[in-house]
Amino acid sequence: MSDSSLLQDILQRARWAPSGDNTQPWRFELVDAAHLAVHGFDTRDHVLYDFDGRASQLAHGALLETIRLAASCHGMRVEWRVRPDCPETTPIYDVRLVPDATIERDPLQAFIETRVVQRRPMRFSALAPGQREALARAVGPEYRLRFFETFADRLRVARLLWANAHIRLTTPEAFEVHRSIIEWGVQFSEDRIPDRAVGVDPMTSRLMRWVMQSWQRVDFFNRYLLGTVVPRIQLDFLPALACSAHVLMQPLRRPVELSDYLKAGIALQRLWLAAEEQGMHLQPEMTPVIFRWYAQAGRSLSARQGADTAGLALARNFEAIVPAAVDDPFVFFARVGVSDLPSSRSVRKPLTELMWSDVHRDG
Repeated sequence: MSDSSLLQDILQRARWAPSGDNTQPWRFELVDAAHLAVHGFDTRDHVLYDFDGRASQLAHGALLETIRLAASCHGMRVEWRVRPDCPETTPIYDVRLVPDATIERDPLQAFIETRVVQRRPMRFSALAPGQREALARAVGPEYRLRFFETFADRLRVARLLWANAHIRLTTPEAFEVHRSIIEWGVQFSEDRIPDRAVGVDPMTSRLMRWVMQSWQRVDFFNRYLLGTVVPRIQLDFLPALACSAHVLMQPLRRPVELSDYLKAGIALQRLWLAAEEQGMHLQPEMTPVIFRWYAQAGRSLSARQGADTAGLALARNFEAIVPAAVDDPFVFFARVGVSDLPSSRSVRKPLTELMWSDVHRDG
């Protein structure tokens, strides 16, 4: 395989890295046969959930880890650094591939393409000790995993997510995100979430499609027709109960800069792939973490009256469930469990559309 084909092969696999709402906040530039520049970006200027760009930074870390995993199949070591003096909103990662006879194929690479989000209820089967140990081993010694496995624990998390979803479904800032990220009437989506993968039944999906045409309709349904109840039951409460466990990833050292969130992204990708290796699926549950970031920073998450107070109460409730102190860092929260493979999912843009040269030419 030529050096150019090798890079193409690695990128064909690396593009399957997870990102919030399938935004794929990166573009690839082939600098030379062994040097790749990843042009990252974030969506903090228009996406409520990308607080200070952290969600995008986690995705960048997951991408860098996926590049490393794909390169391990070719006996390549990956060395990367953040290019100096780049704006925080548009970091560039210089990635170099180095032949290394000591590199072995990482077993997690086998799950790069099959890793998927399961938003629907899963089985109630308990985590086996070996599964719990595999997840903890995957994230490494710099992170602590907290497991919420008993029915009482899952019920507490379900109530947390019920309250969290009320904020998510009643703020206009979140509505704008939701309206933009769902692709209706498809089984697979290259750049969004297909409606069939959202996690609601077909009747609710059809109603959502009509209601979400305007904020005025959403607000009316929420105020007078209990518009949040059915989505919260189907998307939050029941899935929170129907799983093996909820998992919180806590760094032992507080993240303060880009490199910290990149490391967390590396760990979360390994956690997700390890769950797949153990025969499970995973669904991120990041909005309670994100709303807590707003509360910790004393920042407003919505112009809607009462949203910030509700967000602060949510953060305190989350801390009581863990339990954790107000300033303890949380970086990733998810549920895991056993289920059939989802029949609908987000896929990825073709590699040709993810190349930096195309973006540069277009704009």
